[in-house]
Amino acid sequence: MSKTSEFPGFYKLRPSERLDLIKNFANLSDDETKAIGNYGALGEDTANRMIENVAGTFPMPLGFAVNFKVNNESFVVPMALEEPSVVAAASNMAKGTLPEGIIAESMDPVMIGQIQLVNLKDPFKAKQQILEKEQEIIDLANEQDPILVKFGGGCKGVKPRVIETERGPMVITHLLVDCRDAMGANAVNTMAEAVAPRLETITGGRVYLRIISNLAIHRMTKAKACWPKDFLGGEEVVDGILEAFAFAAADPFRTATHNKGIMNGIDPVVIATGNDWRAIEAGAHSYGAYKDGHSSFTTWSKSENGDLLGEIEIPMAVGLVGGATATHPTAKACVKILGLEIPGGAEKLSQIICAVGLCQNLGALRALASEGIQRGHMGLHARNLAIQVGAEGEEINKVSERMKRDGKVRADIAEKYLKELRE
Repeated sequence: MSKTSEFPGFYKLRPSERLDLIKNFANLSDDETKAIGNYGALGEDTANRMIENVAGTFPMPLGFAVNFKVNNESFVVPMALEEPSVVAAASNMAKGTLPEGIIAESMDPVMIGQIQLVNLKDPFKAKQQILEKEQEIIDLANEQDPILVKFGGGCKGVKPRVIETERGPMVITHLLVDCRDAMGANAVNTMAEAVAPRLETITGGRVYLRIISNLAIHRMTKAKACWPKDFLGGEEVVDGILEAFAFAAADPFRTATHNKGIMNGIDPVVIATGNDWRAIEAGAHSYGAYKDGHSSFTTWSKSENGDLLGEIEIPMAVGLVGGATATHPTAKACVKILGLEIPGGAEKLSQIICAVGLCQNLGALRALASEGIQRGHMGLHARNLAIQVGAEGEEINKVSERMKRDGKVRADIAEKYLKELRE
């Protein structure tokens, strides 16, 4: 009889009951089942409230990047990820910015709510009709969240625009909403839902989508710093970094990996603080395609005396209100480690995140321009392989060091060297 993934009433079960079904479905061992069902600091009840059909958790290493000084304030930065060398590279490159540190600034935390209007006889006339009713629309939006307005946020503007599509012209109205210390999805979506019927009445059109945009061009954060050429290994290394950046700025195939390296630093901080890393990724990569010039999130240049200058600019819609930031015990602890408080903590968090992304990008570029990216990766990968094949204690160092020395970092080689060591 073939297996089936149809589990009637699965969503009604307790997590442990779901895990039993999954264990039987996949023939999991007791150890494998235990690994999935370990809830750690999160706890079963909290996990079960956060998403649907919970049967366990997926723990991730939590490291801490040091040496960060942003706007004259020192930070130890939590980073949750599984990739080796990222935390070390960010910490090392941050050290090169001391004692001055990294300078960062943010725009007001304004998000865009989009409302799609179709079936319009004259879309440009509809656009004008919406502009004439701007204050009425703003007031209606702000009635939905008086608390946000009380703290200085709320809808600040209405920007309709006409776009051409394969289905004909549409009027897309942007609600510009200051979300203060929240990421803002709930507030923005609620306002867009409330305003939609009024836009239909004003224009005679029909609304379909009304939802937040993750291309947060009104919520940008910048960070910049200077690295002495001697710290990086001399002016020749600086020139190599600039050559690598020129490649990324000119070639989309390279840009994809270049920007991925930046997100290697950004995503772990977003995750550690309970924010939506998928929204940050979507906004960043969309911005890379949207903005003028090259698609790299960073820009690198050389000062008159040969030092390296770096700058990053990216949409950064992170918050401290709501979501996992307010419910996940580890995320709350990470927010405390960063010293973030309301009001203003979300802006500071965005600046810290961008600073990490800038340093991480430099770490990758420097490795590529000098000894090669694999060196740092392979060192940790060798240790992981040694552990994977059963090495213990001092055996781990001996097996991994031999693999690195011989330039053969593979599981079969690790197994061979461990066998020889034990014999």
